[in-house]
Parts: sequence; C-alpha cells; structure tokens
Amino acid sequence: MKKTAICLVLIIGGFTPFSATAEVLYPDLPVQTSIAEETSDTVVIVGAKEGNLSEAIEEVSTQVPTGVIRKTFSTLYNGFSLSVPKKDLASVKALKYVERVDEVATYQAALEESVPFIGAGSVRGMLDESGHRLTGEGVKVAVIDTGIDYTHPDLMQNYKGGYDLIDSDGDPMETLARQGPPTLHGTHVAGIIAANGRVQGVAPEAEIYAYRALGPGGQGTTEQVIEAIEKAVEDDVDVLNLSLGNTVNGPDWPTSLALDKAVDAGVVAVTSSGNSGPGMWTVGSPGTAQKAISVGASAPPMQTPYITIPSKDKELELNALKGAERWTLTRDFEFVPAGYGMEDDYSEVEVRGRIALVKRGRISFQEKVKAAVKAGAVGVLIYNNTSGSFVGGLEQPSSLPAGTLSQEDGEWLLNELESTHSSTIRTMYRKEQDFLAPFSSRGPVTFSWEVKPDLVAPGMSIDSTVPGGYTGLDGTSMSSPHVAGAAALLVQAHPDWTPEQVKAALMNSAKQLMNKENKPYAPHEQGAGRLQVDKALKLDTLVYPAAVTFGKWSKNDVREKRSVTFTVENQSDQTNTYHIDPPFVLLDGMEWHAPSAITLKPKEKQEVTLSLDLMPSILGEGIHYDHIKITGGREDILVPYILFMEEPDYPRVMAFQFVHGDKPNTYRYEYYLPGGAEESGIALYDPDTFQFITYLETRDHTDRGMVQAEMTDVSLPPGMYKALVFAKQEGRQDIIESMIQIDEE
Repeated sequence: MKKTAICLVLIIGGFTPFSATAEVLYPDLPVQTSIAEETSDTVVIVGAKEGNLSEAIEEVSTQVPTGVIRKTFSTLYNGFSLSVPKKDLASVKALKYVERVDEVATYQAALEESVPFIGAGSVRGMLDESGHRLTGEGVKVAVIDTGIDYTHPDLMQNYKGGYDLIDSDGDPMETLARQGPPTLHGTHVAGIIAANGRVQGVAPEAEIYAYRALGPGGQGTTEQVIEAIEKAVEDDVDVLNLSLGNTVNGPDWPTSLALDKAVDAGVVAVTSSGNSGPGMWTVGSPGTAQKAISVGASAPPMQTPYITIPSKDKELELNALKGAERWTLTRDFEFVPAGYGMEDDYSEVEVRGRIALVKRGRISFQEKVKAAVKAGAVGVLIYNNTSGSFVGGLEQPSSLPAGTLSQEDGEWLLNELESTHSSTIRTMYRKEQDFLAPFSSRGPVTFSWEVKPDLVAPGMSIDSTVPGGYTGLDGTSMSSPHVAGAAALLVQAHPDWTPEQVKAALMNSAKQLMNKENKPYAPHEQGAGRLQVDKALKLDTLVYPAAVTFGKWSKNDVREKRSVTFTVENQSDQTNTYHIDPPFVLLDGMEWHAPSAITLKPKEKQEVTLSLDLMPSILGEGIHYDHIKITGGREDILVPYILFMEEPDYPRVMAFQFVHGDKPNTYRYEYYLPGGAEESGIALYDPDTFQFITYLETRDHTDRGMVQAEMTDVSLPPGMYKALVFAKQEGRQDIIESMIQIDEE
C-alpha cells in the first residue's frame, strides 16, 4: 500500500522528506552544478526512447536548431551527446522521442583524492593468495540503494545483475524522469566502490549487484529494504552497502536486526551512520546494527572556505548548506543584512550583486535561498538563531552559493557593519583534511550503549559517477561505500575471514582523528578513527570486538566489577607476546584487571577477559570513554570503550511521522521512545497564535519502542497545525516540534 507523506517541517529549520515506516535516503544532493548564463552552451547526454535513436536525432536537428550533435552512441548507450544553450534544454526534454537528458560536467574527480587518501591506491601492487592484484576481483558487492545506471561507461563492465524491489523485476535501473522524481544516488555510491573507467573506485574490479529498494525521490519502505537484504544474501554476495537510513537511534529497528542476521550468514554489512550531526544520539537505523560496520563522514584533502572582513584578524568558518552551490567565490563582495531572508525582507534593501546575510528561522532554508536568488544575490549566508553552528540542507538543489555561520559569527558581522560600516566580505581557502563533517551523525546507540559509528571515511566533496556523467556529493552515504570497497579488498585478500575479522581489521588499523583543539574526537563521534585500508591489509594482529561498552551505572550502586571479553588473534608467521594495557587515567575506586601477557603462536587466537572494578560514586554523571591498548604486534591497537554514569541525556522521543491512512479521513502517526516514557503524547497548536487546540493522544508508562496509532473520523478543520510531540522519562522531558496538515476529504 503506497503511503503519502504529509508535509513535516523539522524544528531545525530545514526539511527532510519522510514517509511512514520508511527508510529515507539521507539527503545527499548534487552540489557541484556550475552557475552559468542561460545563453551559454552546455553539453548533455540525450537518451532516446528504445528503438527511436534516429528519430530522436532528426527531431533534435529540426526542432532545436541551436543544438549541435557531438557524438552518437548505439553500441552501449541508445543516445547522443549534444551541445545546446541552457535556455533550450526544456525544449529538448519535451521532444517526443527523447527519454532523458543528463547534463555533463567536467570535474577533477574527488575519487582521485579520497581513494589514495584512504590508502587504496597503494594496495594495487599487493597480491592475494592466488597472485592476483588486490582490486576486488571476484568479490560480489551488493548496492542496496536507488538502483544504478548500469549503462554508465565506468560501471558497465563491473555490473553483474541485481533486482528491482520497487517494480518487482530484474532491471534495477535508477528512477527515470518518466517514473517520478529521478534518482542518481545509487550510481554515485556504486562508483565509489567499483568505478573502473575515467574514475577508479576503491575496488575497481569488484562485481556490482544492484538492488533497487528506494524508488522515485529516493524513498523506500522498511519492507523493501529488508527484502533487498534477503535477496542479496540469497544471491551469495560478499559485501552489502546500505547508504540509507532513518532517524531511529535504537538497536532493534527491523533493518538493524536484518543486517545483524546478514552478518551471521557470513556477509560483511556496511552502512552509513546518517547526516543528522553534530549532536549525540543521531546515528540512525540501520547504522545502529551491532554487527554491521557503521560509517561516519570525514574530510579528504579539500579547500575549506573561511570568510573575514578585510583588515580584521577574525576568520569565520563557513559550513556548507547541503544542496546549494559550493562556496567558491574568489573576490570581495559587499554583504547586506536581510532579516530572516523572506521576500518582504528584501523590499527595502539592495542585494543585487551582493551577499545576503540572513538569520535562521521563520521559513525553510529552501525559501531563504529562493528569495535570495529572486533578489539577485551572488550568495547567501545563514547564521544560527541559537548559540553555536549548525548544518542545514535544501529540498531541491540550487545554483546559488550558500553557507551557514554560527550565531556568534553572524552577529559579529552585523556588529562590524554597525560600528565600522565595514560591509565587505573576503573569502580565503585553506587545504584541510581529517576533520569530522559537521553533518556526520554521532552515537552512541540508546539502550545497548554501543559505540557507533564504528569508523569514519571521506564523505565531503566526493565526485563519482551519476547517470550521464559525474557530480559531487556530500554525506555519510559517500563514506560508507569507501568502507564497502575496502571490505571487498580484504575479502579478496582473506577469503576465509569472517565478517567480524574484516570489521576488526578495518577498525584496528584506523587513524585516530583530532579536533581543532588537538584532542582526539570521542569514540562515539569517530569510532575507531578514519579508514586506512593499506594498513588494514598489513595488520599482523586482530582484536575483536574492536570497540566495547561497559553500559550504564548508577551512583547508588555498590562497588561492582563488569567484564568484557575480546579475542586477540595472531595473523603473523611468528610467535608474538601481547600485553593489554588499560587506560592510563585511573581514579581512586577504579581498578582494571587483565592478564599481564599472552603468547600466541602463528595463526593462533585466544579470548581475553578485561574487567573494570568500579566504585560508582567516584565518577561524575554522563559519558566516560577512553581506549584500551594492545601491544605486541607490528602496530599497537587501540580499542575504544564507553560507559555511562546515571541515565544518559539521550532524546526521550524521536522519529515522529504523520501520514494519511488507508481510508478517507484517517491518518497514521508514530514516534519512537528509545528508553520508554513515564508520560508522552502529541499536542496540537495554532501555528500562528500558538494557542492550544487539543491533544491527539496522551500516554502513561509506555515501554521503549515505536508508538503507532491511527486517527479515524478526524473532526479537526482542514489546515496546518503545529504539533508538539513530548516524552518524559527519568526527570527529563524532550519535545519534537513539527507541522502537520489535515486535508479536506
């Protein structure tokens, strides 16, 4: 049954499409489209309808005389390339025999940066047990996504099949324009894993199997995703990649459980952690799956923009607005304050040829950018309306450069304008790398208190394959396939390894990243660190699990000893003696117990128990973390751990969704309670006056999990309502604010 999503505006001010029980594609939008005049020519790939290539050529030649046909493709692609003024693109798309039109852009492929950066380039000279180069040869990788364009010249030789769960057939092609909002995401992901042409993926000779579980607009249900996982496992794939997810931060969402079972069946499962950072508890399912490899996003070598006012020492870090054109301005521009960036705010200011500085709130980011474009701005800066920085995104791509600033930085610009009349902004660029993307979701996982993500990989400014060409995307969706490709290389090198050993090698060898204060990011932010596949392939020792949790403690508990058991495995050809070193920082009332040493022969492994004897009253409330060091191999291995004192500060409610029911005048809604709730419910208010209207529901003493209900015979007048979803547990109450619409039936 198709589910129709009601407009749901998130409290953060951006917009993310949802549908009930849906696995929603993280909003990774193309952001490299060039700004150009409508009269300038662009090169596009025109796909003709099947069997009508000559008719399409004739049609374009006669009805769009400004176009120049460049090359014709009839062996591997049914179409041709065309140079045409941008103003005439709509005419080409409307022609009878034209199936699709894809713009072609020329970029320096970021895979040329990110693939060598994670060490994948240096492994090409390494050999597997059969003497073949490590390229992923013979390894089957499943891409569970929006389908892929298997006619792309960089992918066609590696594409080996798959299945379409949306249309229930064997043709997992990306959604075409005639089928609904077209997609490109799966093709981009597949290129990072195994492109083998103009760009080279991490494992360029791996076999790609595509499972189209997300349809038009990148939407698919939990049912379709699980069916895709099962289908891939039945097809005996070696590695799964799922660059998708929802906002449920719990270990027992169905897709998370399905991935754990896939791992039990011998498949390496890799999934993106989500793009809801930088706050804690934002990793979503299936990135919460215990046995899967959950991947966050870090920065490859890239040019990071900073803005300043000339003659001032202060530099302001500029975060990208996802879906907008990247900030690449190279000369000075004046900036103009424009309130909240609503159309009326531009009525008395002249922003044409200038940068608009607007405040977050009141309207969506999409509306702010649209209004700035209409006013003639060359760029738009959105500063926060609360303390700190933030990450935002657009529903639809925009060619206007846009970025976000912290509240403090935005107000500094306003103060400088008022006090010194300095209205000029200068942009500087620094080559930076190995910082966490602000949008990358952080853990840990509620209830299980597991460390997630497991590691991070490049996920910013990643150019890869898309239908008809190449483009750049940001997101943990781009990080995950870097790890999936690395896993393919490990599977080729060690075909007898279990998924747990592959995961351990990737995490044991990761590089611990440092923040701007030169302190390590926390384990629930970066996991074990940034992917280094070359080091993973050279490890002579494995330690797993590669991250551990000691769970939740209470200050009222008596002194207690808790233990974790992990396996140390000697992969070398010599006998090694290993030492387990607990954290250096010890407090009175905290004791660690571990074997003083263990000696392992070549290929031998042994379970080791590490115990923490703790007096709870010595620790402050909140999260505590550090690393356990294992020495004795070629490289020291750091195993991150976490523990919590008292009930953690996770959100008491998350993942609210509101949709039409299956019958007229009915609606379904749901929200997730990660730790249960003493009180919860949904209150409706007038969105303009904020006057209370009614409760949709109230509940007492609800267990953890998803709350689902259906409204029948709705008596509310049609219109928009502000919904406050609330939950209270262990002395803390949280609220989700959203807009819902009741339609006239």
